[in-house]
Amino acid sequence: MERFGTFTIFDILIKYIKEGRIRLDKSRYAGRRVTYHEPCNYARKSEATFGYGYYEEPRWILSQCVDDWVELQPNRRDQICCGGGGGTLLTGYNEERIRYGERKIRQIRQSGADLTIVPCHSCHGQIKGVKDELGMPDLEVKYLWELVADCLVMEE
Repeated sequence: MERFGTFTIFDILIKYIKEGRIRLDKSRYAGRRVTYHEPCNYARKSEATFGYGYYEEPRWILSQCVDDWVELQPNRRDQICCGGGGGTLLTGYNEERIRYGERKIRQIRQSGADLTIVPCHSCHGQIKGVKDELGMPDLEVKYLWELVADCLVMEE
């Protein structure tokens, strides 16, 4: 059974980038201010459950795609939850979900970013779902792998 491994999207993207299997063009997002949202599941929950949190891997991938990105404050273990985890996107408690999302939107606004990168489906849905109502309608929200796909250099 040892012959099968388990890999995250972070592992695969880092491997492919380092091996040169995929090449990225940082100029595709030149002039954009980008930030990264730390999902609870990939960071703190993963660390608590499995003994390892994915903190640096997504940042390394992000740095291969864009030059001008900023950390949210606080970050890593102290990152502010987006408010979309634990199934709240589907519970019907929208007022509460929006209230929790206020802290995240405030944090993003303070960063000056107009593009937030997330690797988590719940975070993606939550931030996209509250940004208009909380005064950031122009904020773009993308998955990390979507950013990588946008920056791919295609061979001719």
